[in-house]
Amino acid sequence: MDDEYAKLIRRMNPPRVVIDNDASEEATVIQVDSVNKHGILLEVVQVLTDMNLVITKAYISSDGGWFMDVFNVVDGDGNKIRDKGVINYITKTLESDASFVPPMRGTVGVMPSEDHTSIELSGTDRPGLLSEVCAVLADLHCNVVNAEIWTHNARAAAVVHVTDDSTGCAIEDPNQLSKIKELLCNVLKGNNDLKTAKMTLSPPGFTHRERRLHQIMFADRDYQRVERAELGKDKSSRPHVTVLDCIEKDYTVITMRSKDRPKLLFDTVCTLTDMQYVVFHGVVHTGRMEAYQEYYIRHVDGLPMSSDAERERVIECLEAAIERRASEGLELELRTEDRFGLLSDITRVFRENSLCIKRAEISTEGGKAKDTFYVTDVTGNPVNPQIIDSIRQQIGHSILQVKNSNLSPKAPQETTMSFLFGNIFKCRTLQNFKLIRSYS
Repeated sequence: MDDEYAKLIRRMNPPRVVIDNDASEEATVIQVDSVNKHGILLEVVQVLTDMNLVITKAYISSDGGWFMDVFNVVDGDGNKIRDKGVINYITKTLESDASFVPPMRGTVGVMPSEDHTSIELSGTDRPGLLSEVCAVLADLHCNVVNAEIWTHNARAAAVVHVTDDSTGCAIEDPNQLSKIKELLCNVLKGNNDLKTAKMTLSPPGFTHRERRLHQIMFADRDYQRVERAELGKDKSSRPHVTVLDCIEKDYTVITMRSKDRPKLLFDTVCTLTDMQYVVFHGVVHTGRMEAYQEYYIRHVDGLPMSSDAERERVIECLEAAIERRASEGLELELRTEDRFGLLSDITRVFRENSLCIKRAEISTEGGKAKDTFYVTDVTGNPVNPQIIDSIRQQIGHSILQVKNSNLSPKAPQETTMSFLFGNIFKCRTLQNFKLIRSYS
């Protein structure tokens, strides 16, 4: 009954979006007013980040039954959003129930949809794992159409969309799906893996790839620090997260300072939402290098955090959310005609040249492949420029591009790093935020 009443209230008070290019000199200002409900902040942030917009400032207020957020956004080049088509799309999407994010699914595995089959993997990071996974998929005639891979704290997670190479459609044969699951689980199982690889068959449904990766790694407890994953890391570059009590207002106050990067706000809000916390007030401010986030939160039951153990767990989970896709290593971009087995061949070349891929984004569109890899050497240090040049000669200089030019090697350090793709193991405050001008 309560749920039906909430739906009625939302229908009577649809979201209202105002987009203003005059309120700020540096950014487009987007104001969203709506009836409040759990997860609405994530829904709005997800829409903006999925369009590759950069949120430079945000002011959040959702006390009581109403939600009012203000975002300063720019495009990837740091410019205001002036394209009328983009502005209309943002308005239409945020004012529609279609922008609402489906609830979290608790399973990890193989999920068929109309266009592709979604394979979700998690397990212990180890030498050559992704190359083996891609080889298995190629042997089973599964064509990888897009994928995203993260590694963090000696754990690895991937969401891979595949089609049947013979039909170009999703794989629906239960026997073939069962075989894919069996063989990939065998690949994922490490000899010393105390945390077993996870993979199950999930029912069809919408899934947001980046949110699923956060959920998969959270379920895999990647936020728990692993000694071998910490060796050689510069702890001064770690995010700084604090959790304090606001007793007079019955809130828990979370502050985060970290290096700024794209989609940072999505990553932290996604984690808080999936941990069943509600942001009632908050401010986000990004500078040249540092991002500052401050949130006043409660659990969905209306209570603030009540124990030191809960506070410590939230700190660990937010640190992990910030770190999971922090760009480490040299960025390589592959652009070429798509073909069956391409990803298997590329990961094999990287493995044979002792490269470790910290993160990867795989996509295909219109018969073209566009893949981005973040790579280091097997010790976690910058890649030798001669190795990169050799790989580019094998693949083609026009096909594989280096996206940043800093290839100067550093002094070697004893460190252990993520092994998903390697082949060996070597020992501001609220007052600083300018609100959108009133349109009432």
